[in-house]
Amino acid sequence: MKKRFGLDIDGTITDPATFIPYINKDFNQILQLEDLTEYDLTKILQITDKEFWDWMEHKEPIIYAQAELALDAERVLHKWSKTHDLIYITARRSHLTEVTTSWFTNQALPYTDIELVGKHDKIDAVKKHRLDVFFEDKHDNAVAIAEECSIPVLLFDTPYNRMSIPSNVIRVTHWSEAEQWIEKWIEDCSDMPSI
Repeated sequence: MKKRFGLDIDGTITDPATFIPYINKDFNQILQLEDLTEYDLTKILQITDKEFWDWMEHKEPIIYAQAELALDAERVLHKWSKTHDLIYITARRSHLTEVTTSWFTNQALPYTDIELVGKHDKIDAVKKHRLDVFFEDKHDNAVAIAEECSIPVLLFDTPYNRMSIPSNVIRVTHWSEAEQWIEKWIEDCSDMPSI
């Protein structure tokens, strides 16, 4: 049964620790992933929004071009691409389209579509693409998508997203666990009588 999978990129298919070496070098820190207990890095680094976005303007293309994949993401995505649509919906801004598509090409990652929405609110894109399930690492995105779109959202566990979640947000620790959940979910969907 073919499904339409929506996938966040940063911190979901890429390693959630991707930004840390750059932050540590440029902000003279010794942070590890466990230290990132908030999504908002300005609070952790004690800098202004302007300082953060000035840094991002310079570093974003470099970080995204060199981002490492999360463990097992490549294997699972290749497997799913044989039977499902893979639609990546990211908060990245449109000026990062080329670096993003080049990264997918260099990684030889399959995709049906890649949409850079330029903001964290992905609900319109989820509805537009008629997604059946979503994969995310940002807590409030996961909750909003699950509640507004009435679809399951797999939330990849990180120190910055450990708040409570509704029942249709499923916390997973790695891609193999997501793969197992999806297999069971598809099996359950195919067992449901058609209307």
